[in-house]
Amino acid sequence: MSHIETRAEGPLTGRLEMPGDKSVSHRALIFNALARGEARIEGLLEARDVEATADCLRALGATIESGACWRVVGMAGSFCPPGRVLDCGNSGTTMRLLAGMLAGQPFPSVLDGDVHLRERPMARVADPLGTMGARISTREGRPPISVHGGGVVAGAFDSAIASAQVKSALVLATLGAGKGTLRFTEPHRSRDHTERMLGAMGVEIGWQGNVLVVPAGQVPTATDVVVPGDISAAAFFLVAASIVPGSDLVLQGVGVNPTRTGVLVALEAMGAQIEPLNRREASGEPVADLRIRATSLRGARIEGALVPRLIDEIPVLAVAAACAEGETIIADARELRVKESDRIAATVAGLRAMGVQVQETPDGMRIQGGNLTGGVVDARGDHRIAMAFAVAGCAATGETLVRDAANVATSFPLFEQTLREALHG
Repeated sequence: MSHIETRAEGPLTGRLEMPGDKSVSHRALIFNALARGEARIEGLLEARDVEATADCLRALGATIESGACWRVVGMAGSFCPPGRVLDCGNSGTTMRLLAGMLAGQPFPSVLDGDVHLRERPMARVADPLGTMGARISTREGRPPISVHGGGVVAGAFDSAIASAQVKSALVLATLGAGKGTLRFTEPHRSRDHTERMLGAMGVEIGWQGNVLVVPAGQVPTATDVVVPGDISAAAFFLVAASIVPGSDLVLQGVGVNPTRTGVLVALEAMGAQIEPLNRREASGEPVADLRIRATSLRGARIEGALVPRLIDEIPVLAVAAACAEGETIIADARELRVKESDRIAATVAGLRAMGVQVQETPDGMRIQGGNLTGGVVDARGDHRIAMAFAVAGCAATGETLVRDAANVATSFPLFEQTLREALHG
């Protein structure tokens, strides 16, 4: 799918299942591959990013079998030298988390990826891993990453950014460290899937005030995981159903972890009608069905501590802002500059291509709400930009063509099919 075409075709209705949460899927594979024992994973996201993680772990000796329920046999803390470069594809999560895990393994390895991943910053994990004693080298702070593991000692680290990937990399390095205790702080609490899952796997890990504390040298116990629906994937349908008149849609089994629900907070501040139903838990993660009905939205400010809870959802929230009454200000989102694309620049360019008045700022944008017109948008190889503007086309006058959209397969291979299903009830 190199491009996506959408147009206004009427309301989104019915009940949809969302794909498995990508963040939880990566961790379910990595942590169980590191663990002692065997586990089954239900609802794993079967997309290129997660498949890249599975392939790398197999190269390190783990037994991973796909199917309706995936099976993982762990390596009890000791992996095998891979014998080849570990190809992370387009997945920054794969590269950063495995860099941390491999820092604690007593052999050299190399992590590489596709042309988009090779442009993403890796010093944010390489530098702190280096302070722990791992020998790490990059290409001027970017992939490939060479890791000469072993001899790691855990200690204190104060992260300048709120990043679950950085946090998780340091936690994984700590599990393989010979001694010490990780005492990790960050400016805002990032998503906590790592703490939840490793805690359920018997690892001593927890927050003491604003400090995450993890003693070195622990091996998790393999634990079955039920992966909830991905709220980042659900965000595209939350926005679509909010902005397309007459929509009334239910998204089933979506993860509503509080560190991930910033998109719900932002949309509700804009006046969206979102009703959580049937709240429950799956493998320690809170889950709910989400009912969304179309309504008139209003502009809002999206900034501060809320941003780390919705950083991946900002492109589609910008689409909601384009359909809202008044101005929306998005700030404190400089991290978007170093995602699969410069998502601030890509979002602003896409909005302008669809007739929206928008001002780009160093850490976000100012969007003047109004009517969307169809247009041609360049997704720049970024899956979230592609899906956001496919959603925009559902509320626009005229046809919208989203180019360079093939990387939608990295996170949501059935996105276009699912959108058509909702549009046709």
